[in-house]
Amino acid sequence: QVQLVESGGGLVQTGGSLRLSCVASGRAFSINVMDWYRQAPGKERELVAALTSDGSTNYADSVKGRFTISRGSPKNTMYLQMNSLTPEDTAVYYCHGALTWSPVVELSRRLEVWGQGTLVTVSS
Repeated sequence: QVQLVESGGGLVQTGGSLRLSCVASGRAFSINVMDWYRQAPGKERELVAALTSDGSTNYADSVKGRFTISRGSPKNTMYLQMNSLTPEDTAVYYCHGALTWSPVVELSRRLEVWGQGTLVTVSS
């Protein structure tokens, strides 16, 4: 009923840039928080950047000043602009949403939905 699909990953050189996109689709839901996670080989998944419905943002220390999270038009689209990439940024990047789903008046549930991931590889 609710899906997140991300795209935009690829191979770039150190110092290059990529723009990731995430599109939320479905019915009877509203977005509370949209954010980006990443998981490097052999490492735990970590929060990269978060965006709330009022426009507040939060970034991991490792990406501050280099990454920018934003909402597109329509607002079910989210972007992650990544600049000055380094090999340490190599990971699978996941779109994540904290949603409220209310298919009927009597039911309102908090959902967390994950995208399938998109691979970002930064060469040295």
